Amino acid sequence: MNKTSKPLRVLISGGGTGGHVYPAIAIADALRDSDTPVEIAFAGSRDKMEWIAVPKAGYPIKNIWISGIQRRFTLQNLLVPVKLATSITQSWKIINEFKPDAVVCTGGYVCGPVGWVAARKRIPLFLQEQNSYPGVTIRMLAKNSTVIYTAFEAASQYLDDEKIVLCGNPTRKQLMTPAGDEAYHSYGFDPKKPTILVLGGSGGAKAINDAIAENLAELHDEMGMQIIWQCGSKYIESVQSLLDPNKFQNLRLFHFIDNMRYAYSAADIVISRAGASICSELLITGKPSLLVPSPHVAGDHQTHNAMAMKTGGASMVLTDREVNQKLPQTIREMFSDADRLELMSISAKQMARPDAAESIAKDIIQFITQTKTVTA
Repeated sequence: MNKTSKPLRVLISGGGTGGHVYPAIAIADALRDSDTPVEIAFAGSRDKMEWIAVPKAGYPIKNIWISGIQRRFTLQNLLVPVKLATSITQSWKIINEFKPDAVVCTGGYVCGPVGWVAARKRIPLFLQEQNSYPGVTIRMLAKNSTVIYTAFEAASQYLDDEKIVLCGNPTRKQLMTPAGDEAYHSYGFDPKKPTILVLGGSGGAKAINDAIAENLAELHDEMGMQIIWQCGSKYIESVQSLLDPNKFQNLRLFHFIDNMRYAYSAADIVISRAGASICSELLITGKPSLLVPSPHVAGDHQTHNAMAMKTGGASMVLTDREVNQKLPQTIREMFSDADRLELMSISAKQMARPDAAESIAKDIIQFITQTKTVTA
């Protein structure tokens, strides 16, 4: 597409967890790197991870004061009506000042007021749903959306099928370029020794943390594993209190990992929850995985994600209840069969949709351009 004199403007909102934030950044990167000039801004919450991740990716972000309702009564729930009113006012102000040609929402409470205002102002609203069971905000905004991009066919039963474009989950491009021995050296690891990467999502996962802590001596000492462990900020202090730092020389413990390219590159096997974004990253990096889906999510969508990965030959699956007991033996079995690991890696890459972000960006740009041409 030819360059235009005036950039298109796209406002992107998505937050709360990495599962919403990183697809949003991936879409922004694809828009930025397209042949069409695009000016991008984000709307997010100051106290959520997007406030750090988005500026790191090179994009401006405006604050929206919003949070969800707690399932149990808390004083925070009394602030919800005030936050909702404030968030709508802030969204009006951001949209009026930025004047976007389109608004993209990838999920999280912050998308609610932003998407609602966009719909009221008749600005094209594009949604991106990562999971097989759509989140409450995406479901709420769906009826006023222009297009809904999905990663799983199962999502269509909860959304307007006529608006759906199945294209996979947008993922960070830098993950697709292996870092080689540089990744091992960054952790002080030996490239010839087996390495596992432990993830629990951006917030951590208690069941996985407990299983690793319980079996750490066997994994580290008996099996000779090098371990990169992201335990989550909520659990970092409790995990550190259980560990003797002098005892586990080949353990690297983090509350959060910034350089996921190095982490994936160093890992032979990834132990993780089965959030949609993590699953997509496992596929594009071709990493064999042991998935432990969270049972505490809407629609049990992580189990659906995990079983799709298992059926495709990319992953093995353990439940929360069995991971503690079966973790060591499962890891032994996976490492004992090099051919099996190679087949899992091949299967993962065959299931991947590495061009999801570019497909979404191209579609959004084409829609805006055509709309501007018609209305000109």
